Amino acid sequence: MTLPRLRVPEAQAADPLSTFVPRPTALWLEIGFGGGEHAQALAEAHSDAGLIACEVFENGLCSLLSRLVPEGAEATAPLPANLRIWDQDARLLLRALPAACLDRVFLMFPDPWPKARHVKRRFVHPAQTALLARALKPGGVWRVASDDPTYQAWVAEVMAAQDLFEVTAAATARPEGWPPTRYESKAQRAGRMPLYWTFVRSSIASSPSPA
Repeated sequence: MTLPRLRVPEAQAADPLSTFVPRPTALWLEIGFGGGEHAQALAEAHSDAGLIACEVFENGLCSLLSRLVPEGAEATAPLPANLRIWDQDARLLLRALPAACLDRVFLMFPDPWPKARHVKRRFVHPAQTALLARALKPGGVWRVASDDPTYQAWVAEVMAAQDLFEVTAAATARPEGWPPTRYESKAQRAGRMPLYWTFVRSSIASSPSPA
């Protein structure tokens, strides 16, 4: 009963700020929130920003919702005013959002889809990059983190070949203001080194149409 109270109605995707009361001053999007700890930390630390957290897998949804409300109070417990959930494919939301509406986007430790035949499923992909760029404001920030060497190399290759975002070198330590995630901790315990990118949306003049 908690999810319907937080879900972004499809009819409101074209005016996403209207789903928040009070109306926030900025709109953020997290794609694939996993266990939800990163989304929860963002919402708690930035009450002025409305965060839409996307996740299609039931385990991740249950993980976040169980931390937001105590068992037995799913229908009545107060919920974060600045947090909403999209439980469908994030690409559907990105196509429905108005252009240049997002201030920040987060992609934390996505599935690397390591096999060559699965490359098109990676969110960092020329098609998705253009879709995301359309929804980000000029100067908007896209944060990406990964501990997988194949995915790290892929991110560097894809982002070097586009002109929709300004590209800087990845950081090898989590930058200040980035909440930790359990995926990051797991990677570090296994001896894998995460990389952290901050991509800045360039001029809106090159903004593509939604696919």
